[in-house]
Amino acid sequence: MLCQSCEKKEATTHIKTIHNGELKEYMLCSDCAKKYGYASFLDDAGFDLDKLFGSFMEGIPSPRALKRCQLCGSSFEDIAKSGKVGCAECYDTFYDELLPSVRRIHGRTSHTGKLAHSAGAGVKLRNEIARCRTELEQAIKAQEFEKAAELRDRIRELEKNNAENSANG
Repeated sequence: MLCQSCEKKEATTHIKTIHNGELKEYMLCSDCAKKYGYASFLDDAGFDLDKLFGSFMEGIPSPRALKRCQLCGSSFEDIAKSGKVGCAECYDTFYDELLPSVRRIHGRTSHTGKLAHSAGAGVKLRNEIARCRTELEQAIKAQEFEKAAELRDRIRELEKNNAENSANG
């Protein structure tokens, strides 16, 4: 993966910060990490920990490199280097690895846009439940408890319908 700051060098430093309760993650190369004050105390001592551990692990493939998509043969490293997923099966194979990137890029992991007219009733029902849950959270934060109770009841009704549709279809 390339550094998110300079977009030139390979990222070697993973930074996680929490600002106003929101988790943000950054991947930086060693130079940009130093520039932003995330350098290791060992850097100034001329001690390269990566090289030390690298020499011990030389010739041993990483567990990520061993895992490959059964359909197209891509590894997660291939996807990270190219920035492109090999096939639809890769999303299932590398779900845990891809999820943070999808969240970072899109802000969420579920579709929230318009639905095609051909979308099934189940998809529309699940989207309605998600919309009602969001409204419920907002009503609770605004202390609109009557509206929250109505939304809660609506969600229960929709979930019951969804369960019936799943059992029948």
